Amino acid sequence: MKQISEWLSGRVFRFVHGNNLVYNTCWEDPRIDKQVLHLTPEDNLLVITSAGCNALSYALTGLNHVYAVDMNPRQNALLELKMSGIRNLDYETFFQIFGNGRLTGIKGIYHAKLRHGLSSWSQKYWDRRIRKYFDSKRKSFYFCGTTGAFARLMNTIIDRTKMRADVHEILNAKTMEEQRQIWQRLREKLWSRKVKFLMNRDTTLSLLGVPRSQRKQIETQYEGGVVKFVQDCLDSVFGTLPIKDNYFWRLYATGSYTPSCCPEYLEQENFELLKGGLVNRISVHTDTVEGFLRGHDGKISRFVLLDHMDWLSHHLYDSLVSEWDAILRHAAEKTRIIWRSGGLRTEYIDSVPVKYHGKEMRLGEILTYDTEKAAELHKLDRVHTYGSFYVADLKGS
Repeated sequence: MKQISEWLSGRVFRFVHGNNLVYNTCWEDPRIDKQVLHLTPEDNLLVITSAGCNALSYALTGLNHVYAVDMNPRQNALLELKMSGIRNLDYETFFQIFGNGRLTGIKGIYHAKLRHGLSSWSQKYWDRRIRKYFDSKRKSFYFCGTTGAFARLMNTIIDRTKMRADVHEILNAKTMEEQRQIWQRLREKLWSRKVKFLMNRDTTLSLLGVPRSQRKQIETQYEGGVVKFVQDCLDSVFGTLPIKDNYFWRLYATGSYTPSCCPEYLEQENFELLKGGLVNRISVHTDTVEGFLRGHDGKISRFVLLDHMDWLSHHLYDSLVSEWDAILRHAAEKTRIIWRSGGLRTEYIDSVPVKYHGKEMRLGEILTYDTEKAAELHKLDRVHTYGSFYVADLKGS
């Protein structure tokens, strides 16, 4: 039965990720990323695209170039739509689309101002979906896609259990003490038997982009398993960190951002900087990290690998080895690499066999970790859904 369950959960995860827009917003906090990346005008950075929010955030630093790479073309289509909007729309219209998550009459605006700025694949994708995703009377764009479906489910639970007033109150809390008091009240209502059951299902976790390999990491490394992990994460988000600028959780609790609580690219001043030319420092590539690097001519000094290595280590270990080989071949001097994991530890990284400067080695022999800084920032992560955060430099690079 266990083998059947693992096979089925793998099929569900691959179906979800292979046929859908999974992430309608990035769930990695760029504030802590930029504190360790130390981006300069000389840096070239590779990031897995996700929803593209963070690629735009990195571009705002004035670095040389951002390579946004994702094997899911739907994720790249979303970033392309944002980039076309930055180039061709005024701020108010842009914010209605990506801040409010909806705009009446977007189809006409899309064909007149946005479509020509997209690749042919993205044009075909948005031709069929632009109205469905952004001009719906029933739901925001941020309740679309697979993570959006989960957010919509949670909002249904919030409404049916009469927690909406409490959610509104905590999002507008003036002090941490007030926020903590509201959270204690909310927490008791939230963790019903039904919610605990949902959070312990592979299907639910697949909607959130969590493969079974990550679930197994949490179950074996975190006392109390998945449900306790999520409970503790939410206690940190709502009980210890100020919620007033936490646009990640505001979005999934309401379906929209506000001008004062949103990703950097949605702030008017930053929108104008991107429109003024910084958006042109981003290029979009539909490929694996390894595939992109194999065809890339040039050095890269910063890599933002998100959490995809958890999945590779379990399902495609040879691809993980090949990916690191490609990273090392294209690493510039003083290369820094950051990643996240669903687990508390990623021992599998250090054991990856590599060839470096002509020598056969293990990855752990050539990486220097800033564990103190990573642990300090991990506690301040506004998303707080990852088990661990890593900052590593290449020795001798």
